[in-house]
Amino acid sequence: RDSGTFILRSLDEIQSLFDDHIVKTQAMRSSPYIKPFEKRMREWEARLITMQEIIDEWLKCQGVWLYLEPIFSSEDIMRQMPQEAKRFQTVDRLWRKVMAATEARPNVLGATAQEGMLKSWQEANRLLELIQQGLNDYLETKRLAFARLFFLSNDELLQILSETKDPLRVQPHLKKCFEGIAALDFTKELIITGMRSVEKERVAFDTTVDPNAANGMVERWLLEVEGAMKSSICDTCVQAYRAYARSERIKWVLEWPGMVVLVVDQLYWTMETEEALGGRGLAGLKEYEAQCTAQLNDVVALVRRRDLTKLNRATLGAMVTMDVHGRDVLTAMVAAGVDSLNDFNWMSQLRYYYEPKDDEDRKVVGNRDIAIRMITAQAKFGFEYLGNSFRLVVTPLTDRCYRTLMGAIQLNLGGAPEGPAGTGKTETTKDLAKALAKQCVVFNCSDGLDYLAMGKFFKGLAAAGAWSCFDEFNRIDLEVLSVIAQQIL
Repeated sequence: RDSGTFILRSLDEIQSLFDDHIVKTQAMRSSPYIKPFEKRMREWEARLITMQEIIDEWLKCQGVWLYLEPIFSSEDIMRQMPQEAKRFQTVDRLWRKVMAATEARPNVLGATAQEGMLKSWQEANRLLELIQQGLNDYLETKRLAFARLFFLSNDELLQILSETKDPLRVQPHLKKCFEGIAALDFTKELIITGMRSVEKERVAFDTTVDPNAANGMVERWLLEVEGAMKSSICDTCVQAYRAYARSERIKWVLEWPGMVVLVVDQLYWTMETEEALGGRGLAGLKEYEAQCTAQLNDVVALVRRRDLTKLNRATLGAMVTMDVHGRDVLTAMVAAGVDSLNDFNWMSQLRYYYEPKDDEDRKVVGNRDIAIRMITAQAKFGFEYLGNSFRLVVTPLTDRCYRTLMGAIQLNLGGAPEGPAGTGKTETTKDLAKALAKQCVVFNCSDGLDYLAMGKFFKGLAAAGAWSCFDEFNRIDLEVLSVIAQQIL
């Protein structure tokens, strides 16, 4: 029993009997002694085949009805899809009527003896196909309006859309839509004022978002959340950049969100390295190496304090990782005798540049770009909130991967790191995405992956401007790969 009605269960024995009786009937019809009973046998065979078709259509209808019934029990879905809701009500009435009669008389011969029953189930299945097509088209419009919804399954998206009056229903699915947002901060009036990461780090929005003003259109206020996230991170980066020069470094690092600390730290490292090289060449570089070593020792001493929070320790851990790499780069450059900004040892590093165009306009993220350069490649900082996450230790191999992938980005190509399992191919790709503040969706490929699923995923990536790491891509069938390539081209 389900939703005030009944469902069919355990029909294996009945279907086995159908098959057995049909085989026996056909065997009897081929007998040379069938003439006196031929009419009865033909009628019985036709009856058996009709009953079997009715049961098949019945079970097909049941499977789709069970999937759609919870969806169309939502008033929000009924209101947003009136035509599909009307069709479903037609099928639902037939379903409940037939199931009530079947429960009263649970006999196969009696239950399937109603006139026109096969046509009724066929018509019901036709309506259900139209409903499913309409439902898919409806979900597609929502995804096209907010591309990150492509990263949610149909069931997850329907859970959100079935309760549009309650914005809190979106919370469990935020992690799939945003790289670092685990939850949004709501006031009692359900106004969004900020975001929180998995590590419980909170960042306030520079503008509030009111889901109620979207009139139940989830994709609209989620788009506003995306804009508020990027503009807030951008504004925070600018404030932290200005505060860095006015504050003591070991105090400054504890006052800002983790990802902002790392970005601004890299901005100043790039700027100060170039000032040292451009001013006094190798001698200036040696002095700056000593300064970076002293700064690193200060941070290590800060880590030993017992009054630090978990968030502070996470920020400092990631910062030490990046600072150690920065110091090691300077040491290697000094050893190589680098005295020019055009030296390959410097050009091949991941370098951050703050390039404000119109600093007064704080609402437009593009007007305060952070450019990231490596050799001839250049990319813009994405301002995707990443939370207070760790960073990988950068090895010479990591640098080589970065150079290859950044070169691919510059040429609008993809990258394919290759190597044994467990060597860090996926983590390196994810870490470069963190360095550029881009959303990176890890997608585990399997044998059953077809070009339709890949096409849908690519559509979401292209519209959202996100990255994807296709793990175990070599598992995909060559024919599927060729179709995907043709679709992309």
